[in-house]
Amino acid sequence: MNKTILALSLITMITGCQATQRQNAMTGEAETNSATKGALIGVLAGAALGAATGDSSDERKKRALRGAAAGGVIGGGVGHYMDKQEEALRKQLAQSGVQVKRVGENELQLVMENGIGFDSGSYHLASSIYPTLNSVAIVLAEYPDTRLQVKGHTDSAGSDASNQTLSEKRAESVGDYLISQAVASGRVTTEGAGERYPICSNEDKQGRACNRRVEINILALN
Repeated sequence: MNKTILALSLITMITGCQATQRQNAMTGEAETNSATKGALIGVLAGAALGAATGDSSDERKKRALRGAAAGGVIGGGVGHYMDKQEEALRKQLAQSGVQVKRVGENELQLVMENGIGFDSGSYHLASSIYPTLNSVAIVLAEYPDTRLQVKGHTDSAGSDASNQTLSEKRAESVGDYLISQAVASGRVTTEGAGERYPICSNEDKQGRACNRRVEINILALN
């Protein structure tokens, strides 16, 4: 198993190298990119699976080494794909007021300074948001192997039932617009959260406007 241990050690060591680093969009700090983390996870999983099979000690060692290599390629591939999509989104959305936040190794979230605005009680998109959504759609078209979760939110005005319906319609408005911009409909799911998850205070007009929003999460298919 010495070769497998060596392979794992090398993968672990490179997570500290500059070539494997990216800048966190929210904190500005350097962190290991997804391709490297995905490769490491794949190596570990592949080695474990290989070591668990085989009829002899030598055979298990060989399978562990082969599994580590295969798992590293697969894991690194998914991470690399998400890293490239993140980079493309950052470039496309530069100066737009949108941050691309890394929620997990295989998930991105579009964070807008003022959310995606809606008038009170409305689910119709303001024309001012079209350029931003157009930019998002351009990148999504270039990276088809991801899926999209669109979640609508409301402020606290109105009943729980009406806000739930309104939040669903807001998510559908964004989802439908992205689909109209050549994003495949099968990639897009929408849901509403009503008023349950405010990010600002509902005690004043500005806070309520902040809570009338849609969040867009982009997830890897694997």
